[in-house]
Amino acid sequence: MQQNDDMRRMSAWAAIFAVITVLAGVYGMNFANMPELRWSFGYPVVALVMVGLSLWLYRKFKKSVWL
Repeated sequence: MQQNDDMRRMSAWAAIFAVITVLAGVYGMNFANMPELRWSFGYPVVALVMVGLSLWLYRKFKKSVWL
C-alpha cells in the first residue's frame, strides 16, 4: 500500500515537471519564425503560463489526494 502511494506522488510530480519541460523545450529551440519572439512580453507570458499550469496541476493532484 505504501509503495502505491509513493508511486502516485512521484507520478504527480513528474507530470508537473513535464509541463514545464515541454514549454521550456519549445522555447529553447530558437526558431526564427516564432511570433512570440517579436513581442516584448512573449517570454514573461510563457513563464506565467508555466507557473499557472504547474499550480493548477498541483491543486488538482492535491485535491485528488495524489500529493
